[in-house]
Amino acid sequence: MKKKLETYYNLPSEVKFCSICVNSNQYPASVPEFQHSVDRKNANYVNFSDENICDACTQAIIKTEIDWKNREDQLLKLLDNYRRSDGEYDCLVPGSGGKDSVYASYLLKHKYGMNPLTITWPPIMYTDYGYENYKNWLDIGGFDNITYKPSGEVMRKLTKIAIETLLHPFQTFILGQKNLAPKIATKYGIDLVFYGENEAEYGNPIADNNQSLRDKSFFSIKDFDSIMLAGKSLKELKEVYGLDLKDLKIFLPLLDSEYKENIQIHYLGYYIKWIPQEAYYFAVENTNFRARPHRSQGTYSKYNSIDDKIDDLHWYTRFIKFGIGRATDEASQEIRNNHLTREEGKALAKRFDGELPDRYLKEILNYLDIKEDYFHKRCDDFRSPHLWIEVDGKWYLRHTVNKDGVDD
Repeated sequence: MKKKLETYYNLPSEVKFCSICVNSNQYPASVPEFQHSVDRKNANYVNFSDENICDACTQAIIKTEIDWKNREDQLLKLLDNYRRSDGEYDCLVPGSGGKDSVYASYLLKHKYGMNPLTITWPPIMYTDYGYENYKNWLDIGGFDNITYKPSGEVMRKLTKIAIETLLHPFQTFILGQKNLAPKIATKYGIDLVFYGENEAEYGNPIADNNQSLRDKSFFSIKDFDSIMLAGKSLKELKEVYGLDLKDLKIFLPLLDSEYKENIQIHYLGYYIKWIPQEAYYFAVENTNFRARPHRSQGTYSKYNSIDDKIDDLHWYTRFIKFGIGRATDEASQEIRNNHLTREEGKALAKRFDGELPDRYLKEILNYLDIKEDYFHKRCDDFRSPHLWIEVDGKWYLRHTVNKDGVDD
């Protein structure tokens, strides 16, 4: 009888792969950046049906049966309820000038006649082309914008702590980004907030396939006592790292007492059929969006999540923890949109998943004051034994979608 291998992060002990896309059941659906406690022991993972179909592919099948004209009619009614004629902003759109925020904001303003305020939580380390896309979004698209840049020193410290504690370079960045929208909406009296893609596209049950995030617990909390940031309590961040509440509050959710109950937070992707490749072409045509001049390391694409130099490192650490690389994620989405076959997706995952993103690595680690040897050691510490095995000093996956893992 084979000994049961230890699993980290409450991952399913048996690795399964979707019969439609190339994703596995190790995909974190309720990921810690959306949990105030940031406790991986309580994390949820994408569900598989009895037919071995993942949640995201189930959602893709559902999308083929949706009456999109009816959904757009619902959108028009919603917008009419919030549309203003006094020149004030009637909706808020968070974004960075990437393809999705361009698509969402442009449609709301230029097709549906809304007056959106765009807001940006800027990258930790901008790429040149990412910054140009951000400027073109606002200048060519014609959008008012509030960019909220947290203290660079605080962001640097938290990013370093998050890597050391969680092997998650973007954990605190994503928390701050997600929590900014209801804060700005509250301050400016804007009751309607739009994100682009529905999280259900990736099998995330937080979105629950609904058009609106009505549960205020997603964006607010009773008190800060249970908050974990970068894997540390606020008390520890203060006593050990010298970070006070004034340094950290922008990263934290609103208190329940601060949250406006009438704020509606919606996914535009619930109302219109959202295809990432089409959003890219739309952004190129309407705001002169530029893809990277080179392939993103770890995958085959050039236009997804390209504004932050740390983004590629984030995907690499995700591969280390869950055995799911950026190529697997992107290929799975393109399979669902009938742009790739599963066999093509398998080949792309085999070729690009787990590629070390060394283009910006030294610059990032220097910025964070992390030694490269130490970083790689931490990566090895975060490899779950049920996913990885070390053979002659090299690490290999036990199971892959191509059935060429050590234990396949």
